[in-house]
Amino acid sequence: MKNMAKYIFVTGGVTSSLGKGIIAASLAKLLQARGLSVTIQKLDPYINIDPGTLNPYEHGECYVTEDGAETDLDLGHYERFLNTFTSQANNVTTGKIYQTVINKERNGDFLGKTVQVVPHITDEIKRRMLLLGKTGEFDIVITEIGGTVGDIESLPFIEAVRQLQWELPEDRVMVIHLTLVPYLKAAKELKTKPTQHSVKMLSETGVHPDVLVCRTEEPLGNDIKRKIALFCNVKQEAVIEAMDAATIYEVPLLMLREKLDIICMKKLKITEFNEPNLDKWKVYLDKLKYPKSKVTIGLIGKYIELQDAYKSILESFIHAGAMNEVKVQVINVHSEFITEDNVSEKLEGLDGLLVAPGFGTRGIEGKIIAVQYARETGMPFFGICLGMQMAVIEFARNVLGLKGAHSTEMDPKTSDAVINMMEEQKKIKMMGGTMRLGAYPCELTEDSLAHKIYGKTSISERHRHRYEFNSDYLEQFETNGMKATGINPDSGLVEIIEITDHPFFIGVQYHPELKSTVESPAPLFVGFVAAAKEHNEKTSSTKASTLRDALI
Repeated sequence: MKNMAKYIFVTGGVTSSLGKGIIAASLAKLLQARGLSVTIQKLDPYINIDPGTLNPYEHGECYVTEDGAETDLDLGHYERFLNTFTSQANNVTTGKIYQTVINKERNGDFLGKTVQVVPHITDEIKRRMLLLGKTGEFDIVITEIGGTVGDIESLPFIEAVRQLQWELPEDRVMVIHLTLVPYLKAAKELKTKPTQHSVKMLSETGVHPDVLVCRTEEPLGNDIKRKIALFCNVKQEAVIEAMDAATIYEVPLLMLREKLDIICMKKLKITEFNEPNLDKWKVYLDKLKYPKSKVTIGLIGKYIELQDAYKSILESFIHAGAMNEVKVQVINVHSEFITEDNVSEKLEGLDGLLVAPGFGTRGIEGKIIAVQYARETGMPFFGICLGMQMAVIEFARNVLGLKGAHSTEMDPKTSDAVINMMEEQKKIKMMGGTMRLGAYPCELTEDSLAHKIYGKTSISERHRHRYEFNSDYLEQFETNGMKATGINPDSGLVEIIEITDHPFFIGVQYHPELKSTVESPAPLFVGFVAAAKEHNEKTSSTKASTLRDALI
């Protein structure tokens, strides 16, 4: 079976943002729990080569894989659910497809033929769709088709699916269509017409769905399922109810109850499988649903209007919260509006402060002021990438007395470039895919906070940056209390900084949130939430003591 991978395609209709990625990841989790080897890939219809140059407001966060690919944020869901790595092969865009085909045309590979969408573009799409299945590593490859059926840009991908439905044996390919069954409060009834139109539109392209997953706010009931099945030409058992869930991590259990995995295995004629082992998943959900206490974390960012801009960070807090049996309430604080006059008002009462990654000059001074507040008040602090760099600048200005200290990213003429562009980046002109990307090793100083958290001296984490700590200033920083406790063994790059006489103050150049999963929460997030919990308990104890003294 390893040499004959089976393919499941997930399309979406009616509206965007229905959760194709979560459905794909949930199905993959169930199949994995039954002993099958599964991977998921995302096909995005935009013409960008990858989301690396997109503003977070445009597309949410850019997720970076272990091998350094800048990809769609849905790959983060895939890794968090499956606890396995994805790669550059798991995310394909229209831009990549056309770039490959045009390069072949320039090389003369088509022998003078007229290059067309069909067959040349669709052939390249099919090649990418089947690529992971040909490695022999996977029993099942699930492919999420981005966009909504009916979108012009999605048509070549849908056509490629149609061709594969015709080319592959029936037991090696199937299509799941995610749609919406809205509830009209005025009429007090569910409406199936949007789903009927969506399936009709998909069928007109020649693609016939085998399973319909229906997002709904109210239970469908057998009558509604029967009606959808009748008018959409699928079996009633293949109409799956997908109720809104309190957390995305409940969705695999909801799909298990609806027997989505059984229906798919039946269609693909998979007869050898185990009973699903979801014990760890259920333990995690219990901790998530029934926390013993709560902590409040301030997320200092510049893209807070769009939650997807910090998706992996927010999910990492959920993982770490469950591990610590606390509910993590994240308060978004826009760094652009933090000043020296209002910083106490905005940040007082928080149990911890995370300064988030980002690019550009907007909101930078607000981040620096927030770092100073955490350093001086003893509030647990965690800085990621740009957040770590802001901690370095703040320390340089207010502890070392280097008032003009800055990053050359924001101030190329700064008198003290404590953050500077990496040497190998200075010659690079192209913006896309040229940052320091992917996993790199890091050696930790023994007995440091990082060492205590990770429990080892050698780690590997993922990166996405062009600027670094300027090691010319390292001795000055360490003499005054900010230590470099994580170093890349090959380049000498400072990866981690800590303030040793602070309860919890750590900044990292890498992105630990990118490797946090349900089964393996990011250690730094677990440690940070634990520190925030301790801070909360101390603060609550102090307040109670003060109140008691006042009453006496």
